[in-house]
Amino acid sequence: MSGTTVGLRGRTAPPGTRPPGTDVDPQVERIVRTPEFQHLVGERTRFAWILTILMLVVYFGFIGLIAFDKSLLAVKVGGTASLGLFAGVFVILFAFALTGIYVARANTRFDALSDALKRSVAR
Repeated sequence: MSGTTVGLRGRTAPPGTRPPGTDVDPQVERIVRTPEFQHLVGERTRFAWILTILMLVVYFGFIGLIAFDKSLLAVKVGGTASLGLFAGVFVILFAFALTGIYVARANTRFDALSDALKRSVAR
């Protein structure tokens, strides 16, 4: 993102391509150029994509089982409940777990990076 500017609604644009009349606060431009900001955005984006991919694999794996192996999901487990019921509950709990993991990372690592960014900008 080096050498980019922030335009309308926070979108980035290559230098010199900003539409006329869209003034950007110089402080925002200064923050966007800092290595701390670049690191925070990069790390947060990578982590979000990892969690997104994990969720998609679990979700579409479950949908794939529904589509291609209904007999496996129909297996009775523990009396009247089926394996499909437990798999569906697992998908929901997995989503909650990923949310908790993201919140934990945001409250520790990302907050620390944000604090470092604030300190560097305050100089």
